[in-house]
Amino acid sequence: MSFTHTDQPSLREMCDYAARAVVNTIADVQQDGSPAHLVLTGGTAGIETCRRLLALHQAAEQQRESFPIAAINWQNTHVYFGDERNVAVSHPDSNEGQAREALLDYVPIPAENIHSYSLDGTPDEAYLEEKAQQYAELLPEHFDVHLFGVGPDGHVNSLFPGHPVLAARDSLVTAVTDSPKPPAQRLTLTFSAVERAKKAILLISGAAKAEAFDNVSSDAAVEECPAAEVTRLVSTEVLTSELH
Repeated sequence: MSFTHTDQPSLREMCDYAARAVVNTIADVQQDGSPAHLVLTGGTAGIETCRRLLALHQAAEQQRESFPIAAINWQNTHVYFGDERNVAVSHPDSNEGQAREALLDYVPIPAENIHSYSLDGTPDEAYLEEKAQQYAELLPEHFDVHLFGVGPDGHVNSLFPGHPVLAARDSLVTAVTDSPKPPAQRLTLTFSAVERAKKAILLISGAAKAEAFDNVSSDAAVEECPAAEVTRLVSTEVLTSELH
């Protein structure tokens, strides 16, 4: 696979660009009535993209009668999460909780279309493994768009450089019990699940992420930069801002 790269002047403009790309892709999928499958991501850029998706939804609603524009049919959209910390959705660290506050609580998406990891913080490895299996069973055959935030170390989802979980390709979802970034316990989609995406969007913003972008651009090994593996598996749009 290969990737395209677009640089934007600011985080907000990068996330607005990403949100418009998501809307256009999902709206195109839904033209014939097909359901769409979208993977959201946490982090500063991921949640700002959620906010921009809400703004686009509100704008489309306001002008729907007079001047219709491309819009997501949330009634026919399924949402997933690239990873989740082992906390309840009500916890401020929850990726799902943050996405709900920024977007999902304000769009007409059916509750059953928001596919939660349903974690509650139980600090037990067997519990996490059971939840990983349950989540894997509800994943679709493909995702139309998978959004990724990228860490300064090049990690995506909870797939960290040099971590044994990078090799977990025989499952779609796996538990992480020793994440180098707290909290230690998480669930994450593996690269086998990532490979199901038709389109990936990498969000890389800020000078601290310049090295990660360089590693993606130079096709670094997965052990060094997991984000680079995404571009090898999936048709990817790399979006950047304020790297220097």
